[in-house]
Amino acid sequence: MSVADFVFYLFAITTVTAGFFVVVSRNPVHSVLWLILAFLSSAGLFVLLGAEFVAMLLIIVYVGAVAVLFLFVVMMLDVDFAELKGEMARYVPLAGLIGAILLLELGMVFGVWEFGDQAMAMRGAVAPEVTEVENTRALGNLIYDQYIYLFQAAGMILLVAMIGAIVLTVRHRKDIKRQDILAQMYRDPAKAMELKDVKPGQGL
Repeated sequence: MSVADFVFYLFAITTVTAGFFVVVSRNPVHSVLWLILAFLSSAGLFVLLGAEFVAMLLIIVYVGAVAVLFLFVVMMLDVDFAELKGEMARYVPLAGLIGAILLLELGMVFGVWEFGDQAMAMRGAVAPEVTEVENTRALGNLIYDQYIYLFQAAGMILLVAMIGAIVLTVRHRKDIKRQDILAQMYRDPAKAMELKDVKPGQGL
């Protein structure tokens, strides 16, 4: 076994193990930390594939932004996770049935898996050789040339999902005094201030 094979199996086992602990961890903070480890291991696999740009993008975007955001949200929100897990316990039989069906389907797929004669040639035809052009430029040519409409559609879907998440989670509290910019700009100076004639020795 070469060094590359050993590193591949190390990253692969770490990714699968971290993904498993993301699901089974009781503490949500620990789940986020396991998720960060899964992202880092996946980035290592991308480096082995020669996709350094995707690996750095995975670390910067997902580990540096998304996972840290998840961690802060989980730590700052006062969520009763025991109550949520109690409600989720009702759906455990259905989830187990769906999981068993998915595992059965995956087993059937891997049982009949065969590599085609032209698989490697078709895989190599997707992008040019690494010696000809760097993977960053090749990825940009694929996304912004051949798949530009699909890329824009994915961006619109993410935008709609972000707006929907904001709308669903926003809370309008009535006991908080909010600033009204227009009311401040168009206020009547005669009504904004009231003069009081305070006599000596008399309070307001």
